[in-house]
Amino acid sequence: MNDTGTDQPARRTAAFFDLDKTVIAKSSTLAFSRSFYQGGLINRRAVLRSAYAQFVYLVGGADHDQMERMREYLSGLVTGWEVQSVKDIVAEALHTIVDPIVYDEAITLIEEHHLAGRDVVVVSSSGAEVVEPIGEMLGADKIIATRMVVDDGKYNGEIEFYAYGDNKAEAIRKLAADEGYDLTRSYAYSDSATDLPMLEVVGHPYAVNPDRTLRKTAADRGWPVLVFSKPVALRQRASSLREAPKPAIAAAALGAGAAAAGLAWYAVRRRGR
Repeated sequence: MNDTGTDQPARRTAAFFDLDKTVIAKSSTLAFSRSFYQGGLINRRAVLRSAYAQFVYLVGGADHDQMERMREYLSGLVTGWEVQSVKDIVAEALHTIVDPIVYDEAITLIEEHHLAGRDVVVVSSSGAEVVEPIGEMLGADKIIATRMVVDDGKYNGEIEFYAYGDNKAEAIRKLAADEGYDLTRSYAYSDSATDLPMLEVVGHPYAVNPDRTLRKTAADRGWPVLVFSKPVALRQRASSLREAPKPAIAAAALGAGAAAAGLAWYAVRRRGR
């Protein structure tokens, strides 16, 4: 007899991780602004504006309306960019920018979920071109991310899918149906109240470094609250794990690194994402 109490085999489970301020210590998209400046895609004013947005984001002062305005600004900013140029720039800068800002506690959780036989899914309102290579670095099995329309190899400013709010939950339900996940036995992690739909769709929601609203909601509903505070270089972590006696599932994926690349709009995610 299995743990479902029926003769049917137990369904697969998954762990869904928001990215910014949950797995990494910054906004994944805004972190690339200087690289895009050096690559000639944006000017110095745009870099400074991105730096300010990053500061607002980190201190938790950005509400839904502010994030929507920044999303629109970044969407317009990348219109006309060549996709391949973006990919090349992000691929080159990926390890320098992202490697040092991954939370050690998040990597440990990812390893534990893999060892328990669960798929790990990164869910972010950043662009897929950013999220895919980061997910690969982390050893994630799937990603859900914002997708932008491309015409003749360039971004045209239109959004095909915005991974934000209710859209995240809808995408999770669709992925669960496609992959056979039992969401009632699955896990989700996020720092933002705008990800409540994502947290509510699983049986085991966790608030990580939560904003004020999410912290209150977690207290009211009895959800666990986790504090991640130790960014660690993935290469350093991989090296230490190789010397340890236990398996290092997440470390095994690090060599795959910068396979695709990135787009610096959207991650002014939510608030995702």
